[in-house]
Amino acid sequence: PVLFLEHKRSYRGVKGEVPDEDYVIPIGLADVKRPGNDVTVITYGMMVHDALQAAESLSTEGYSIEVLDLRTLAPLDVEGICASVRKTGKVLIAHEDNLTGGLGGEIAAIIADACFLYLDAPIKRLATPDIPMMPFNHQVEMQLLPGRRQLEEALRALAEY
Repeated sequence: PVLFLEHKRSYRGVKGEVPDEDYVIPIGLADVKRPGNDVTVITYGMMVHDALQAAESLSTEGYSIEVLDLRTLAPLDVEGICASVRKTGKVLIAHEDNLTGGLGGEIAAIIADACFLYLDAPIKRLATPDIPMMPFNHQVEMQLLPGRRQLEEALRALAEY
């Protein structure tokens, strides 16, 4: 069985080209949405769009950010993750889940086990604070979720490490 999740912000906030012909997104293969050389952002879902915007913004400052879209969480594309980390030597794992117990910790462990000698900086994670439940109020929710501004700050700090 396959479970496909859509982010509610994507209904009105994301526009793009849709192919006319049938196409398949392979399960278990990540996709490099933007190649780069300085830092890798590993992310999925709505954070991919925020990461692409942050990478574009930072390119005007001379930073080359690679954006890796996991696309599937189980199975994870460990080879794709490691190839990107080996290329840049610096990695930011970004997701909307809680920091503690989120998927980012598992990805960090995989990178530490498989790519430690290639790292030029500590593995960093950007996630939602550890809270028991997301507030119902939209304004408070948007303050808690990581976004483009937080991504830019974290990426800039990693690039300068």
